[in-house]
Amino acid sequence: MQSITRLLLATVLAGAPVHWQDSPEYLALFAPAQQRQAYAIAVSTASLDDAVAEASADPMAAAVPGAWQPVAESAPDVFGTAGPYNRWLLTRLYGSRQARVARGARMDRGKVIESWTLISPYPSADLRTLHPGTMRLILNVSP
Repeated sequence: MQSITRLLLATVLAGAPVHWQDSPEYLALFAPAQQRQAYAIAVSTASLDDAVAEASADPMAAAVPGAWQPVAESAPDVFGTAGPYNRWLLTRLYGSRQARVARGARMDRGKVIESWTLISPYPSADLRTLHPGTMRLILNVSP
């Protein structure tokens, strides 16, 4: 019953469902080459708040303290060091602006199966433009 309530609340708060467009061009930038098949990246014109509302209302979303809470972080902290992207271009693109990021996980039978990172604004694949929507980076951690 609680998961149905969460889903209904997110629908009311977020309005229309978030539409994601798979964006495999980002995998070569932000996913480590050896584990690229475990990652999925998509983008949306939806705001980070709408994406968070929908993701956190999913019955499989891990409801733990701090999960799905947007915070401001520098671009190098958000995107990490695992991918081969040009760190200088990304840092220059964001400048003094921080990205808003929300992290959470999806669980199945008490085990984490996916780790999610939602980022806004997000960079273009050539690291020359910031887009106002949201990027969704999913790491599949199930065996």
